[in-house]
Amino acid sequence: MALPRLVTRDASAAGRSRWGGPNAQTQSATAAARQGLVALLAARRDSVLATLAALVIGVETLRWADANRPLCLGAAVLAGLGLSLRRSHPVEAFLISAAGLAGVQVGARGMENDSVGFLLVYVLALYSLGRYAGRWRAWLGAGCVVSAMVVFYVGDFVAQDAPLRLSPGNVAFAFIFVGGPWGAGLAMRLRRQREASLRARNDSLVRQQEQQAEEARQAIIAERARIARELHDVVSHAISVSVLQARGARRMLGRDADAVSRALDAIEHTNAQALGDMRRLLALLREADEPEQHAPQPSLARLKELAQQVEAAGVPVRLEVTGAGAAPPPGVELSAFRIVQEALTNVLRHAGPGARATVEVRYAPDHLDLAVVDTGRGSGSARPSTGGHGLIGIRERVFVAGGRVAAGPEPQGGFAVRARLPYAVEVS
Repeated sequence: MALPRLVTRDASAAGRSRWGGPNAQTQSATAAARQGLVALLAARRDSVLATLAALVIGVETLRWADANRPLCLGAAVLAGLGLSLRRSHPVEAFLISAAGLAGVQVGARGMENDSVGFLLVYVLALYSLGRYAGRWRAWLGAGCVVSAMVVFYVGDFVAQDAPLRLSPGNVAFAFIFVGGPWGAGLAMRLRRQREASLRARNDSLVRQQEQQAEEARQAIIAERARIARELHDVVSHAISVSVLQARGARRMLGRDADAVSRALDAIEHTNAQALGDMRRLLALLREADEPEQHAPQPSLARLKELAQQVEAAGVPVRLEVTGAGAAPPPGVELSAFRIVQEALTNVLRHAGPGARATVEVRYAPDHLDLAVVDTGRGSGSARPSTGGHGLIGIRERVFVAGGRVAAGPEPQGGFAVRARLPYAVEVS
């Protein structure tokens, strides 16, 4: 009888899939290691750049025939050290790198003309000086650049054993070669600062808009809460009257048909008004409970008193009441008074000195027309034609009453608020 064959796996195959490729666990570990290496290099990029620059200058020094290698190698390390500090201490980094490059020039004369590492360190040090030196360090950086231009210009004549003289070509070359990298860094820094300033300004505007939106929302909530409380009082009154009339009619049943008919008519009329008020009440969202106020509700009969109060505050008011028709429901009358009151308050706040106001009230058979017109600075930008808590409250009151409103500057000057409030609201 044959024994079953044992299948063995090579240790190297442990990390491979069935088809010979690396398995998922190995791929995940490789990707994590690669990401970790990339993150480490990104965090230490200046140190890596400084090391590479020092190595390049060191290799070039070893290949230079007449170089003082100990001096040049130390100078290469010093030049690379400066690059490692270019973001946190740009002025100090430039001075350190410049000292290192000067050491390379002394230890290996002429090598700076053929050295890639020398050029790399020189350009990066100047760029970093303009890019990262801010505030008072920027002035130090500008002084370092001017000094570097002078050294570059004079050093060219010294290297050639030529007498110092003014050469426009050499001046332009020194300006471009030294000032170019520094100017590029400065332009980049100013651009980043402007971008940061614009982002901060945009964030501030967004926060301001959110704050204004929240204030407007809170104003709407507060206004709706007040309207709900006032309409609640009106509807409660109507229901109380209906209950009393129903009790009286029940007692007169079979005894006085005319009295019963009058009671039923009163119940029908009162509940018709209450139905319109309840329709407005259902359109509200009462966000907060406030202490009940037991003061009598204002009505259009108090408009003359309101006009006198505004005149005492400094704005003459002319009151015009026209038309004839049915008495407005209590809820409509209350809303009308509040609309006129808020419109006159806006006149006091925004119309300016010397303004006059006219309040027009016109009764119609099925609606009430209101108009508050002033002679103030209605055409100016200071008047809130579309915003402001006063106009928000007016629009909310007209909305829940089922009417319409228009507010804005007048063509001949001044500002006007016009509203129409229906006596009855259809229940859909």
